[in-house]
This record gives sequence, structure tokens and C-alpha cells, in this order.
Amino acid sequence: MAQHQMAKEEQSLGDLLAELAGETGTLVRQEVALAQAEITHKATKAGKNIGYLAVGGAVAYAAMLSVTAAVILLLAQFIPAWASALVVGLAIGGAAYFVIKSALAELKKTDPVPHETIETIKEDVKWIKKEVT
Repeated sequence: MAQHQMAKEEQSLGDLLAELAGETGTLVRQEVALAQAEITHKATKAGKNIGYLAVGGAVAYAAMLSVTAAVILLLAQFIPAWASALVVGLAIGGAAYFVIKSALAELKKTDPVPHETIETIKEDVKWIKKEVT
């Protein structure tokens, strides 16, 4: 009778370990899905900012070509044409610097690390250790 009860306990322990293995596999799959979702969200946000940067740069470039020509022609009436082009070119270069610097600062604020997933994985490891001991 003691052997029958011992075999039943071993079977229960085996069942528990199988259940734990199944739950752990499900948990790992869920964590991977969460990490993918979090990273995708952050990448989408960064991609959006990069897209805005590119579109803004193209529109600014087209506008600056027209404005540059007009300002150079206006200044050329008062100073030599080469000096007029130089002054306008330096002014536009300065403006471009500040626009690009601002966009890059926003991109640097984007944190690609999936903090939420890392925290839940830590919690999962604690849970698994608790279940195994």
C-alpha cells in the first residue's frame, strides 16, 4: 500500500512538473510577444520622427531655393553678388543647423529598451524560482 501511495505522489509530482513546464513555455511566448510589441511601438515612433525630418528637410530645401535666389538678387544691388551669395548661404546654413539639431535631440529621447518587458521577465523569473522550490 505504501508503494501504491508513493507511485501516486510521484505521478502527481510529474504532473505538476509537466504543468509547470507548459506554463513556463506559455509565459516565455507571451513575454516574447510583449517585447515585440514594445519594440515595434518604439521603432514606429522613431520612424515617424525620421520621416518628419526627411519631409521637413525636402520642403525647406525647395522653399529655401526660391527665397535664396530672391535675397541674393536683392543684396546684390548693394554689395557684390559673390558677397551677397556668401551672406545668404551662411544664414541658411545656420538655420539648417538648428533645425537638424532639434530633430536629432528628439530622436535621442527615444529609448529603444523594452523596459516593461524586462520588468515582467524579472517577475516571471521570481515566480518560476518560487514554483520550483
